[in-house]
Amino acid sequence: MKKWYVRLAIALVPLAGIVAFALPASAATVDYVALGDSYASGTGVPPYSDLTCTRSTRGYPVLWAIQHSPSSFVNVSCGGATTADVLNNQLGPLNAGTDLVTLQIGGNDVNFANTVLACGPLTSTNGCLNSINSGLNLARNTLPGRLDNTYAQVRSRAPNAKIVVLGYVRLVEPNGNCLNRTKRTALNNAADELNTIIKGRVQAAGANFVYIDAIARFTGHGACGNSPWLHTLSLTEGVQAAHPNLNGNQQGYLPLLNAVTG
Repeated sequence: MKKWYVRLAIALVPLAGIVAFALPASAATVDYVALGDSYASGTGVPPYSDLTCTRSTRGYPVLWAIQHSPSSFVNVSCGGATTADVLNNQLGPLNAGTDLVTLQIGGNDVNFANTVLACGPLTSTNGCLNSINSGLNLARNTLPGRLDNTYAQVRSRAPNAKIVVLGYVRLVEPNGNCLNRTKRTALNNAADELNTIIKGRVQAAGANFVYIDAIARFTGHGACGNSPWLHTLSLTEGVQAAHPNLNGNQQGYLPLLNAVTG
């Protein structure tokens, strides 16, 4: 089994506060498995190697693998996945030899897709707020237990791996040019609360786990701003609505992942 070392150095200023876990001397000795939902699969950055899962050849897990050339890489992330889908369909590649696991999950457990549809530019503000509040009720009351179980099962299947859990982003720029202010504020506040819940469960999961907060990295790059790293919340965007674009994967999530893997 390859050995990991905790590196005490702090990442460079744009990624300040992220403590890195250095890979072995060569990333070529690392066995990497990517798990999660549409944010992990790269929905929004075609072409897709798997149309059913909208699993992109340019999502951040693939970009990391291309950059680091691990000894093995298995990507089973899938658009639309919930924690139950991770448990039922994605744990197969994990084993005692797995060194690195990335996991991004939870959004679909709180009805992310429904909220995106309910909060588009042509929808009512009340309908948007109702959808957000319904999702937050699930996030507060149901999601923590589901995350705890998911993290425990991942750790059980890959006991020697470092498990990197990536958080979500604020969907729109606070002063962006789409949606009204009430919708923008409610969406972003909900993202903050969802991330706080995920971070808390990651911290409770133990030393094998590290949480990546994506909020600061994406600040200034939400949908509807001048430099968006996200697709807008619009029906014309189809399945990629509110998902990171290529810049969101290349300049957003990939540097964050590099900061914790060395």
